[in-house]
Amino acid sequence: MIRRATTEDASRIAEILVFTKRMNYRRIFQNDKVSFGEIQVYPLAKAYVENPDKLEGVWVYEDEFVKGVLHIAEDRIEELYVDTFFENCGIGGELMAFAIEQKCRYLWVLEKNTDARRFYERHGFAVTGKRKLQEGTTEYIVEMKRQGKDEWGMFW
Repeated sequence: MIRRATTEDASRIAEILVFTKRMNYRRIFQNDKVSFGEIQVYPLAKAYVENPDKLEGVWVYEDEFVKGVLHIAEDRIEELYVDTFFENCGIGGELMAFAIEQKCRYLWVLEKNTDARRFYERHGFAVTGKRKLQEGTTEYIVEMKRQGKDEWGMFW
């Protein structure tokens, strides 16, 4: 089931975010100081517990325990991560379907994160041609947008 995140989910959310980011981004950024020094589970979990407003727009996929995380801001997907142990089980697809139901129309993804780009493409998102540097790095992120129809049948 997909539900709003609570502070009780903080450690599990932090664990998923830290470990999946390490698995997916280390090969791109090749910066162990950030991957293993700056990005840590405990400080992130603590930040969620001490500042519950940081969980605004955060949803979790829970099936016995939290297995995936989705962060939505207005009509944008900010983050979508599935615990590495549960990849290819349909959890990411369910989180994407939920995001689409919530009227999410676009997202930004690392240009070199080809697996994520393919995943988003399978769910109707396409690269728009907009790109910008990921803050504090030399890597680019690209915008992906999903075309849809409003209640009058007009494309957006």
